[in-house]
Amino acid sequence: MGLTILQPLHTAVLVSDLAQAEQFYGGVLGLHKVERSLNYPGAWYQLGEYQVHLMVDEQVPNGLHNRQKWGRNRHVAFAVASVDAAADHLTARGYPVQRSASGRAALFTYDPDGNVVELSELA
Repeated sequence: MGLTILQPLHTAVLVSDLAQAEQFYGGVLGLHKVERSLNYPGAWYQLGEYQVHLMVDEQVPNGLHNRQKWGRNRHVAFAVASVDAAADHLTARGYPVQRSASGRAALFTYDPDGNVVELSELA
């Protein structure tokens, strides 16, 4: 019997300023924060069976290495009902948006530490 992956559990995102990161992930993206029992600084957010774990690190490398095509950087992706509504929401709050170069209904933005986030419209 070989390895069988059953489902994704979480993605860990390194952040330098927990308050700023919580404002982005909880306040701007609207993710639901849940309790965590670990003794290092961070926050967890729940999306169905999946979680995003924010972990504080003083030396977070900026995630935006390819500045021309943000989707070609490390990123986490979430489904949204409307990419246009997501773009309006993000730009109204001062976050940059780059539409997918592939032509599909997707956009990219980044958090205060430069961690790239993809928002893709469900077909």
